[in-house]
Amino acid sequence: MQIQEIDNKSMWESFIQENAKSTFLQSWNWGEFNKNTGEKIWRLGIFDNKKIIAVALIIKVNAKRGSFLFVPHGPIIKVFGTQYSVFSILNELFNYLKDLGKKEKSGFLRISSIFENTVESLKIFKSYGFKNAPIHMMHPETTWLLDITKPEDEILKDMRKTHRNLIRRAVKDGVEIIQSTDEKYLKAFYSIYMETVQRHKFVPFSYNYIKSEIDAFKNDDQISIFSAKYNGKIISSAIILFYGNQAFYHHGASSSEYNKIPSSYLILWEAIKEARKRNREIFNFYGIVENKPKHPWAGLSKFKKGFGGYQKELLHCQDFPLNKKYMAAWIVETVRKIKRGY
Repeated sequence: MQIQEIDNKSMWESFIQENAKSTFLQSWNWGEFNKNTGEKIWRLGIFDNKKIIAVALIIKVNAKRGSFLFVPHGPIIKVFGTQYSVFSILNELFNYLKDLGKKEKSGFLRISSIFENTVESLKIFKSYGFKNAPIHMMHPETTWLLDITKPEDEILKDMRKTHRNLIRRAVKDGVEIIQSTDEKYLKAFYSIYMETVQRHKFVPFSYNYIKSEIDAFKNDDQISIFSAKYNGKIISSAIILFYGNQAFYHHGASSSEYNKIPSSYLILWEAIKEARKRNREIFNFYGIVENKPKHPWAGLSKFKKGFGGYQKELLHCQDFPLNKKYMAAWIVETVRKIKRGY
């Protein structure tokens, strides 16, 4: 078993698409996006006789609380056709990352894996000395998914009745949905997004951050801005990523001035229909919260679940401390989580 960096996009993407259809966070373009925002990345491949058996995108995150190495929704491991077990592959990778982290003078390793939240998955990480991260999440761990292989009329039937009615009402009200990656629609999105931030009190991404994300994925036709126009004005917007067998509702925003016009319902319905045209199998509404009525996502979670679907739980983010700097980061993140009510 050997570990080396991969610099061939087609080699990387072929492995990801074959073995992990449910995440864009290990995609080549997600790596490019992070590079373009100033982060240092490594695309590691684990090989068995020149054949890839696992990959992991590693991002060095530089934060005020200290730097750390982050693996989002990875590693991706080929389960079948190899003489090695998942345990032995992870052992090789973790040892490599420990050395890399020390070389980079990082305080800790952080892995937000794509493993489901099971006792067995947790045992694997605990056996290597990982501990639950204090942060609520780096990426959503409780997600809401919708099977979109069913006929459209069946998808509509399985929605909450009010959702069906509001979609029809938006059409009747004359709401038009525009799909584009043109920057004028990004600017419109961001204006509404900042209004949404003020309303729901969450920490926003910068304009350049979201623009870099769109720039990284648009050339491969993997991202679109869905904008709802009403009486000549864009009143809500969503950014949808298309990757693997899924479409992801990654960012959304709506104007309170037009809160009686149900444009956001029509946006997601049009995004679902577009995902079906692209032969996607799952519409991923991304993060939700359960039983937390005061959480900033509580209303959004109810909105997402109204489209029908099911919940999936991923393993909580895992940390491996590399030096004493980790304790400072742990304290900062714990306090921040308490202040935000998570």
